[in-house]
Amino acid sequence: MQVNVIARRGELTATRLYLVRHGQVADGHTDRYHGANDIGLSEAGLRQLENLAGELRGQPLAGIYASDLTRARLGAEILARGREVEPQCFPELREIHFGIWEGLNFSEIADRYPRELEARFADLANYRLPEGESLMDVRARVLPKLRNLLAAHPGEALALVAHAGVNRVILAEALGLPLHHLFRLDQRYGCLNIIDYFPDLPVVRLINGGVNGW
Repeated sequence: MQVNVIARRGELTATRLYLVRHGQVADGHTDRYHGANDIGLSEAGLRQLENLAGELRGQPLAGIYASDLTRARLGAEILARGREVEPQCFPELREIHFGIWEGLNFSEIADRYPRELEARFADLANYRLPEGESLMDVRARVLPKLRNLLAAHPGEALALVAHAGVNRVILAEALGLPLHHLFRLDQRYGCLNIIDYFPDLPVVRLINGGVNGW
């Protein structure tokens, strides 16, 4: 995989974001809604981030950031190995809180909470899960933090290890995509996205890439 795209457009220099999804979680691929659950990584998940770290080894990173949930923090620590950069973790970058759905899979949610599921499908962006968050809530906490991180590294590159929902919110904002179309963006475990933030607009270079296969 080639990631060394020159972050220039005419006379403008970009701040480059390597946006990563954490690796496979410790319970494997069960399609459970772990959201705010602080689950770790499986052995396969650790390998996914180690492989990605190898791909990015030649890329200078001025900052490495993550959600403070274990599965993202471990990924940031792997990316930081051999670099003189200390990973920093922030709660604002956590996955969406699924509230009463936390730890359940889709079948269990459909069986136990059919009205809530119907309401979410009817208004994906704004529906706030009981005891949890809406996608607009996630957007409201993630994007200001991202802007602060980007502003701290003008013309440099930084990495962010986050979650499928968080990454989709960031990508949707860069693409001008409404939040109700969020799930048109795939984010597999250990994937890499690249966004160049120029002074006038972001340019998305890569979505859901990486060396880890499907």
